[in-house]
Amino acid sequence: MSAPSPSSAALPATLTLVGAGKMGGAMLSGWLSAGLDAGRTTILDPQASPEMRALCAARGLALNPAVPPVSEALVLAMKPQGLEAAAPGLVSLIGPDTLVISILAGKTIANLRDRLPGARAIVRAMPNLPASIGRGATGAVASAEVEARQRAQADALLASVGSVEWLDDEGLIDALTAVSGSGPAYVFLLAEVMAQAGAAAGLPADMAARLARSTVSGAAALLDANPREAGLLRQDVTSPGGTTAEALAVLMRSGGLPDLMREAVDAARRRAGALAG
Repeated sequence: MSAPSPSSAALPATLTLVGAGKMGGAMLSGWLSAGLDAGRTTILDPQASPEMRALCAARGLALNPAVPPVSEALVLAMKPQGLEAAAPGLVSLIGPDTLVISILAGKTIANLRDRLPGARAIVRAMPNLPASIGRGATGAVASAEVEARQRAQADALLASVGSVEWLDDEGLIDALTAVSGSGPAYVFLLAEVMAQAGAAAGLPADMAARLARSTVSGAAALLDANPREAGLLRQDVTSPGGTTAEALAVLMRSGGLPDLMREAVDAARRRAGALAG
């Protein structure tokens, strides 16, 4: 089910985006579509792509100004490993009322405070790649200093690119990252290996790829449109003694897909934790 459209009234009046790569750029597109004032938006990315430079020129966004402003919201979207080097240049961009939103995997609120001592109100968020088409799934947690108005601003920004789940416990962010943040890659892998299996079964490789792609995207659309649990939808297409049941017996056996997915999610969770610091 699609997320409700955020109200442009809740968006921050001024915003600075640090890092305009795939995710930062996708989020920016969503914000502009939701009504963010382009003329009061600043982009800081010394390696901005030609497409981002063209967007900034066309929409009137300030790109890498000599003296960046202090904005109502400062969004950190560079690579997590770049925080250490970028932090000294960001300190002057944070005022007493600036909301800092970080989508840096593994970087805790405590990490951010250590490197950005002026930051009070901090939202730590983890979007995923479908944000690029407005269908992202984002998890977020707010520090105690985030006021209701600022949380509404963060929610409006994050909801402009998909659904938002707010957590009360920051300790769950790494698990969320492992499920929804990394999750699109798991789904793409499913389409990839289904195509390979189809080709191995004798289908032309290009046909197998098209069938796998359409099947995965169609099943995802059905899952989105139908409020019933995924397990019940699975049962709907599994006739006792039929071909699907035979295949699922292989996928769900000991050491099969459920066990592998738990192992994969745990590995991603642990890696997210290792990125902290």
